[in-house]
Amino acid sequence: MTWRLAFAAGLLALSQCRPAAPPPRRHLVEIRQMAFVPEVLTVAPGDTVVWVNRDFLSHTSTSASWDTKPLLEGKTGSTVAGAAGEVSYHCQFHPTMVGRMIVVQAK
Repeated sequence: MTWRLAFAAGLLALSQCRPAAPPPRRHLVEIRQMAFVPEVLTVAPGDTVVWVNRDFLSHTSTSASWDTKPLLEGKTGSTVAGAAGEVSYHCQFHPTMVGRMIVVQAK
């Protein structure tokens, strides 16, 4: 195969490739004044969500999919977002503390 033919085949292959998905991102949710801030977070599959406790009380971020376990003041817990959909979460110690993660597939 000549180099011109190989070059043309390479260009054709590149033109048929889909754009690469954006790299995973890191999102921060602060726990402060007995609330998750932000309360609603939109992420993509594969993104990492980190909760940091800014309260003097212990808190958790708990859903059917994850549980950070108790986070003391200044401590963090994290999860990696799964498939597209919505996930509600709460603090095991303070049931009125609720949050929602919306996982949206990148286009």
